[in-house]
Amino acid sequence: MFDKYFNNRFFLLFIFPFLIGFLTTLSFEPFNFTAINLIIFPSLFYLIVYVNKKSKSVYRKKPYKKNFFLIGLMFGFGIYLSGISWISNSLTFDQNFKILIPFALILLPLFLSLFNATIILIIGTYLKPNFSSFFLFSASLSFIDYLRSKILTGFPWNLWAYSTSWANEILQIVNLIGLYSYNLLVITFFTMPIVFFFQISSVKKILVFLATFATLLTLFIYGNFEINKNIKFLNQSNEKIYVKVISPNFELKYGLTLKEIEGRFKKLIRYSDPDKNKKTLFVWPEGVFSGYNFEEVMMFKNLINKSFSKNHLIIFGVNKLDLVTGKYFNTMLAVNNKLEIIDDYNKIKLVPFGEFLPFEKFLNKFGLKKITEGYGSYSEGYENENIIIGKANILPLICYEIIFTDFIQKSDSNTNLIINISEDGWFGKTIGPDQHFAKAIFRSIENNTFVLRSANKGISAIIDNKGNIIKQLDRFEAGSIEFEVPLINSNKNKNDLIFFIVLITYLLIFLYNKKKNEKK
Repeated sequence: MFDKYFNNRFFLLFIFPFLIGFLTTLSFEPFNFTAINLIIFPSLFYLIVYVNKKSKSVYRKKPYKKNFFLIGLMFGFGIYLSGISWISNSLTFDQNFKILIPFALILLPLFLSLFNATIILIIGTYLKPNFSSFFLFSASLSFIDYLRSKILTGFPWNLWAYSTSWANEILQIVNLIGLYSYNLLVITFFTMPIVFFFQISSVKKILVFLATFATLLTLFIYGNFEINKNIKFLNQSNEKIYVKVISPNFELKYGLTLKEIEGRFKKLIRYSDPDKNKKTLFVWPEGVFSGYNFEEVMMFKNLINKSFSKNHLIIFGVNKLDLVTGKYFNTMLAVNNKLEIIDDYNKIKLVPFGEFLPFEKFLNKFGLKKITEGYGSYSEGYENENIIIGKANILPLICYEIIFTDFIQKSDSNTNLIINISEDGWFGKTIGPDQHFAKAIFRSIENNTFVLRSANKGISAIIDNKGNIIKQLDRFEAGSIEFEVPLINSNKNKNDLIFFIVLITYLLIFLYNKKKNEKK
């Protein structure tokens, strides 16, 4: 029965890799069926080896290297078609952008698939059912994930590491070795079952299984120890700040009237429920005053002054005009009860098409603009500077900046809190907001600091420095969560040196065994 499919070139090169790629989404939030990757990765490895073997016989008269390219392309297309289809939902709010839905749904996944296609094209002819190929395969997939995360502004969405967001004890190793090294280990683990199909002794197979189990157990024990040790540390921590994270569940809407803005202010104040005698930092989400800049919302400062006291500071997202340069920024502000700016941060990583329009002058001729309200594009912020509020040294991350580990690596060493504000209403009831939230767990562990996340129509949460969710507001849930947050100085892996050391080690193992096999 299976021979029928394995002898069908179209099935092998198009349908099968697409199907296993498409199913990878089940391993991520909100499904967390991580075990499926233990089938998918060995299947991809075996498929490449099988096509490599076939290419030297059945396909030998054709330019067979393109077979590897097609496998990688279709595998990647399956991954991104199912994994980031939620992006197209953001294009449904404006009639002018509906013509871009095919681009978001088909062309963007195809473009991202080129990363997978390129690396499998490069390694395809070298893969054989042996250990050296196993190391080459794992190293190559992790390296192409690294490149995808860095070049062309980077898009480190759903690295394989994120499919383990629920395994908190295992995740503690991320603080020591960094995200990309951990991603390499995860890929290695997912690919491990292919070893049982190698033509090696049963003893070696059992030893591989025991070594894998021992590694996982060691990571679990280490993580459990770190988490338990951290509980005692948090109880003894003296530097704390009382916070309230607000999630208003506002509808995403263009063209808000002044009356509607006033109504939003009143709702935010009601959810904040400020105690005038208690020193509190309030965190409101991004985009709550859609279409209005800070100067325009200043007319409502009496509402703030009447409800909040000198003991209160508010952090929220708003458009801000630089009066000197005339540039607009997507800004996180910290203000007092008089709506005076204490500190601010202008977003650096802007969403293409969402917050700025590539080739803007050309595309404007066709009536296109950025998706967010307002005609012109936002400008990029200049520096990744922290917001300082008393003893709180805050790393500000707006919206999808939370997915970039670079912000953690380059942050001030005195950082002791991360605040992420977001407008997740763009993605409706899709899986996007769940996947978005999973990244915040990793950032808390990487930096060893608490993360406060306020997301309209997304998951708002207070996450401790070990990735434990202290309190949470689910999607479409309005209200507030509060906690006395310990201010813990950053303790992070600052560069990707460990990743490249492990990567090179994998490649040396491959080259050594390849040379050894050639001598036989």
